[in-house]
Amino acid sequence: MLTIDRATYDGIVAHARRDHPDEACGIVAGPEGSDRPERLVEMVNAAGSPTFYEFDSSDLFALYKEMDANDEEPVVVYHSHTATEAYPSRTDIGLASEPNAHYVLVSTREHGNNAGPVEFRSYRIVDGDVTEEEVVVVPELSRNPTEARGVS
Repeated sequence: MLTIDRATYDGIVAHARRDHPDEACGIVAGPEGSDRPERLVEMVNAAGSPTFYEFDSSDLFALYKEMDANDEEPVVVYHSHTATEAYPSRTDIGLASEPNAHYVLVSTREHGNNAGPVEFRSYRIVDGDVTEEEVVVVPELSRNPTEARGVS
């Protein structure tokens, strides 16, 4: 299960809408081993494509150095699909290299960058196996993750 705070959820959705019709991508970092998505980092889609995303290698390297210095890890790796459902493509599955991360997909196919609902789904992808998981949106992350109460 992915538990994410409302501000981070809204930030990911806003990024996906803003970059439509190109795919948006980013990472939500959190303390190592915590499974707490705390710091949203919007990345530039170096591919500039409506059907593919690619992190800029120098930006990604800098982010990993920063996360390492802060004892953080990628808790969520996200991107958008602009014309298809929020389900990982074969390419997405092949690129999934963080076995502990939640892979979030946001589909903007219905409303593009206009207001309206989006499809927001999360998956675990390990060794090519894709497992969808529940997403719980909370007002804010509690200090003790077991105290979190969902408001989706």
